[in-house]
Amino acid sequence: MGWIDDAKFAANYANHRASARSIGRARIARELAARGITRATIDEALRAVFRELDEETLIDRAIEKRMRKSTAAIDPKAAKRLFDHLARLGFDRELIISRVRALRTGSKRIS
Repeated sequence: MGWIDDAKFAANYANHRASARSIGRARIARELAARGITRATIDEALRAVFRELDEETLIDRAIEKRMRKSTAAIDPKAAKRLFDHLARLGFDRELIISRVRALRTGSKRIS
């Protein structure tokens, strides 16, 4: 009857979490694994979703949402809080570092 289809569930779940909530690859993988989805199914769902969605756009949206009131460069304490927040959302460490570093220097505005 098609009630339980792990591949379809994983693809729909990953697509919704990434597009609606701006959540990164690692967090979606953790959430799907906690729901009993196999690693191979998770990998396939993430490949399909992130073929269509750009993780850099997602992290920029997450930063924009977090920093709605501030457009200036951020201090070290705020940078650490932002880094931790983005890491909890499941974004790649190197991508987080580059975005936070750009915000710290004020060289990139997220709009």
